Amino acid sequence: MQPMQPVSRDILSVTRLTRAVRTLLEGHFGAVWVEGEISNLARPSSGHLYFTLKDPSAQVRCAMFRNRNALLGFTPANGSQVLITARVSMYEPRGEFQLLVEHMEPAGEGLLRLRFEALKRSLAAAGLFAEEHKKPLPEHPRAIGVVTSPTGAAIRDILQVLGRRAPGIPVVIYPSPVQGAAAVPGLVRALEAANHRAEVDVLILARGGGSLEDLWAFNEEAVVRAIFASQLPVITGVGHEIDFTLADLVADRRAPTPSAAAELCAPDTRLLLRQLSQFEHRLKTRLRATLAHAQLGLGGLSRRLVHPGRRIEQHQQRLDEIERRLPRAVRSSLQNAQRRLAAAEARLRVSSPVPRLALAEQRLVLIRAGLPRTLARHLLHLRSRIEGLGKTLAAVSPLATLERGYAIVTDDTGAIVRDAAAMPAGSKVDARVAHGSLVCRVEEVRPESQAP
Repeated sequence: MQPMQPVSRDILSVTRLTRAVRTLLEGHFGAVWVEGEISNLARPSSGHLYFTLKDPSAQVRCAMFRNRNALLGFTPANGSQVLITARVSMYEPRGEFQLLVEHMEPAGEGLLRLRFEALKRSLAAAGLFAEEHKKPLPEHPRAIGVVTSPTGAAIRDILQVLGRRAPGIPVVIYPSPVQGAAAVPGLVRALEAANHRAEVDVLILARGGGSLEDLWAFNEEAVVRAIFASQLPVITGVGHEIDFTLADLVADRRAPTPSAAAELCAPDTRLLLRQLSQFEHRLKTRLRATLAHAQLGLGGLSRRLVHPGRRIEQHQQRLDEIERRLPRAVRSSLQNAQRRLAAAEARLRVSSPVPRLALAEQRLVLIRAGLPRTLARHLLHLRSRIEGLGKTLAAVSPLATLERGYAIVTDDTGAIVRDAAAMPAGSKVDARVAHGSLVCRVEEVRPESQAP
């Protein structure tokens, strides 16, 4: 037997094998869309995201690098249901099959939640949720309108509550789908029709409970703006107490359920009847008290009432008494007046001007008789004073000095010359003497020591 020839074998290293598998996977699969739930989410300092994407039967490792997750419009978290676009690959160092995520967005209700928040911010910025736009609800509506599906459970609950609380108030139904593609235009048409017909005082917009997708028509912008534009006050009763829609934010009042919405807009007739009964009781009580008080007052007035005949007799008796007292009063008044007149005449005689006039006439005669002598003495006294003053004046007058041979010398300006040195030779001067003046010219100026 000939010996066996060795068989040629192509032995791969682990690195070559994993690289070949990675190349095969990346070459065979293009970009794939995958939906699943995030778990084991890690956020290292590098900014990359590492997580596991799973469904009930399987799971796969995923990596999303920083340049990709920077474009995310939401924050992923463990438990988030997401839809990703990824490339199939393998992480060679560990030989692990993985997805390299290029894009991620919420899936199912997560996406709707993002749309809800974005539209909520936009409409709030436009002022649609502002409190100043809320209209008050009528206390006693004449008719109530309901916008909802005519076959749903919500309309039955509303009619039951209204029938119990306010059976006399008419109810107008404006039918509309509340779910599906026809819900948004149907709700808008129903709201516009209710405002155009203007046959009710308040509107209830309602539907039963459901998922976020079931209630989504009440989050659409067209429905929200139709509620905002409504001239009638709108009460929303959409879903259950935990459900919240954009229609609730823009409505004039939000109720947790359709039944609660009906209770808000309809007064309870039984309560009103009890209030009316209480008002009637209080009114009767006050009327009885007022009537009793009036009867007491009437009794007092009737006791104080005097017959007109007796009043006339009293007045006649008073008149007789006045007639008797009148002569005495007149005589007394005349006597008082006479006494006052006599006292006035006595005062007049005491203060009469006749004696004073006679005394004044006597003084006038005496003054007239002594006036010439008094004037003569006064004139003589004045003459003596004038003569004395004349002598004093003559004694101090410069004219007397001139009479003794002196002269007053003035320069050509009329100023008196007191210093000979002030008048140079050739100056023209005027010399005033006792009788007239001399015009002179200075020939020579002598010092005071050489003066004659």
